[in-house]
Amino acid sequence: MFQPLTYDGLAHRLPKRPSQSHKGTFGRTLLVGGNAQLGGAIILAAQAAVYAGSGLTTVATDVANHTALHARLPEAMVSDWSNLAQLKGLTQAADLVLLGPGMGLDAFSCQRMHRILDWLKPGQKLVLDGDALTLLARHPHPLPSGVPVVITPHQAEWHRLSDLAIEDQTPQANLAAQKQLGFNLVLKKPGTELYLTDGSCYQLTVGTPAMATGGMGDTLAGMVAAFLAQFPDDFNLALCSAVFLHSYLAQEMAQTQWVVLPHQISEKLPSLMKDFIG
Repeated sequence: MFQPLTYDGLAHRLPKRPSQSHKGTFGRTLLVGGNAQLGGAIILAAQAAVYAGSGLTTVATDVANHTALHARLPEAMVSDWSNLAQLKGLTQAADLVLLGPGMGLDAFSCQRMHRILDWLKPGQKLVLDGDALTLLARHPHPLPSGVPVVITPHQAEWHRLSDLAIEDQTPQANLAAQKQLGFNLVLKKPGTELYLTDGSCYQLTVGTPAMATGGMGDTLAGMVAAFLAQFPDDFNLALCSAVFLHSYLAQEMAQTQWVVLPHQISEKLPSLMKDFIG
């Protein structure tokens, strides 16, 4: 059922950066999340997006996170997510929107998610992660038509969306639920599984328990967003490459580290991608 994702099977298949290019060439990525208590999640996601090559990265987040984001990641732009007019403009100008890391589960966050889903238009892409998945399970809302959607749940989040208990999440059951929901599914677990809307299914051949630390999923979401934004003509390859490189790099680092921290993956991404793509 699954095709294995391997370095040799993915490497050197994504296009190199053209000599005639500029920052807009590599995607306008909007990340929305990070309430006043969970700002680290959206900052980790934004760092991963920038280091993975997103051309223009904007973060819409609580004002409590603005100073930390500027200090940690001066390459990213920042916006107050309570400003609805500005948030709408940013959403409609983006090539890809990542929604959810550190977003929170209150009424304010739910309203923001529903507004963004309404504002998206055909031709854009959407990645849903973390709290956005729980909000969508608790408060269903129509998804935008003509917008490819990627979800990146861990098994408990997938249970909330699919009603499949973790022990019942067999490949056959996951595939049936994914087809019914219509998402591209990245199911995070040992041996992460990908179920794509074209019917293809993949499984990771890499990974390490050293990855089991907070923020790892936020970093993956940021990588997925950046790859999909900058490689618009290679959706499946871009998605598979982002998921693979996230675990591959952690596995390599775990040879000399007891635990791999999410920000360390981001910091090593530019060098790894140079070898992987170029």
